[in-house]
Amino acid sequence: MGKALTSAELEHFAQDGYLPARRLATREQAADWRRQLEALEQQNGGRLHGALRYKAHLLFKWLADLIRSPALLDPIEDLIGPDILVWSTDWWIKEPRSSSFVSWHQDSQYWGLDTDRLVTAWLALSPATTGSGCIRLLPGSHRGPDLEHDETFHDDNMLSRGQSIRSVDESRAVNLEVDTGEIGLFAFRLAHASHPNMSDDRRIGMAIRLLPPDARQVKSDFDSATLVRGADRHGHFELEPEPAMDFDPVTMAYHQRVDEHRRALLYQGTGRSSHRT
Repeated sequence: MGKALTSAELEHFAQDGYLPARRLATREQAADWRRQLEALEQQNGGRLHGALRYKAHLLFKWLADLIRSPALLDPIEDLIGPDILVWSTDWWIKEPRSSSFVSWHQDSQYWGLDTDRLVTAWLALSPATTGSGCIRLLPGSHRGPDLEHDETFHDDNMLSRGQSIRSVDESRAVNLEVDTGEIGLFAFRLAHASHPNMSDDRRIGMAIRLLPPDARQVKSDFDSATLVRGADRHGHFELEPEPAMDFDPVTMAYHQRVDEHRRALLYQGTGRSSHRT
């Protein structure tokens, strides 16, 4: 038994690499977070672009508070230990009836992070269902060899490089449906994908990436993270400031600086700063 997870859940995560959705916040609370997100979008031409999709915990006070909440961190502690960093918080938004998709890939192949204990907590601010393009997972793929990827830079692919695993047995895949205010958890090396949103509502997700401080960034001499529980005894990441309010000038300036490093890391070796150009 862990602090928040049962022995059966811990075994399921170890073997299959994910846990089904669990309640993190009420639907009403999640609806308020969605309202705040969409207000920001309206101020920026109707949708989030570029840097605003990344490290949103430096922009929104509610998200800075959420990543420090026991409801999130207790199950993560059971999986990776008592010292926890948040490496990133990224928006993944599919518009209604859009062609946007995410190809099969392993996050561990592209981020330069030397760890096998990173966990993604995928928070839904609208229902992520089979029809709206929820995440699809390949159970157990985090325990096998690294899978071969091709870089497609496909216009409808939401990934930075359009990276795509060459061959996947779709019959083995499972859908991770996540209701509004719930999170699903999955492992760093687990192969995953998602289909287009065929529903009449936006599919709005926030991916929170959590890892232990002994992880290292091996593709760059700089990386940053937020310490949210315990202590950092390793110093491999520059620790990020906490916003005192929405769009705190201090964390906004920091966000702009680290976004430049993030883009350089994701597009390293491609000669690009975005797969849209």
